[in-house]
Amino acid sequence: MARILLLHSMLGLRPAVHQAADRLRGAGHEVTVPDLYGGRVVDTPEEGVEIKEEIGRDALLRRAVAAAAPLTDQGGLVYAGFSLGAAIAQNLALGDEKAGGLLLMHGTSDLADDASTEIPVQLHVADPDTYEPVDWLNAWYLRMRKAGADVEVFRYRGAGHLFTDPDLPDHDPEAAERAWAIALDFLASL
Repeated sequence: MARILLLHSMLGLRPAVHQAADRLRGAGHEVTVPDLYGGRVVDTPEEGVEIKEEIGRDALLRRAVAAAAPLTDQGGLVYAGFSLGAAIAQNLALGDEKAGGLLLMHGTSDLADDASTEIPVQLHVADPDTYEPVDWLNAWYLRMRKAGADVEVFRYRGAGHLFTDPDLPDHDPEAAERAWAIALDFLASL
C-alpha cells in the first residue's frame, strides 16, 4: 500500500480526480486529494490558466507543500498529479529526500541543474502533446536520468492531453485504461 498525494490539473479538482483517487483507494492505497484552487473548477485550458495566474505559481506551490507536510513525517510518500498537478508533484517529490515515488499523468516540470534523486518515476503522456512536446520530453527524460531517477515513460499515440478525464474532449478510454493498469502496477511495486 502506498500513501499518495494526488494533485489536480489546471482545470481544478474535477470529478475525474476524485474518480482517480477512488480507483487508487480501491487498489488499497491511501490517497489525499487537496484542492489547490479553493473550490474553483473550469472546463477550458484558458480558464485554467487564468486561475493559475491569479493565484500565482509560488502560492500554488505553497498550498501543495502545506497539503504534503502532514503526510511526509513517515517518509515514502508518493507524489502524483495531472498536468499542472504533475508538474507541482515533481517539484515536491524532488524536494523530499524520503519520497517513495512519482507518478506523472500528462505533465512534467523543469529540473534544477543540481537535481538529485533515486526515486522511481513513471510518466504517462499523449503523443503528440502540445503541452509536452517531444523535444521537451526527451530533454526531461535525460535530465531525470542524470539526476538519478529510475524513469519510465509511456506515450499514448493519438490521445488528447488530459486523456484520462472522461468528461473532457481529450478523453481516450482505451489509453486511459492502459495508463491506469500500468500506473497501478507501478504503485503496487513501491
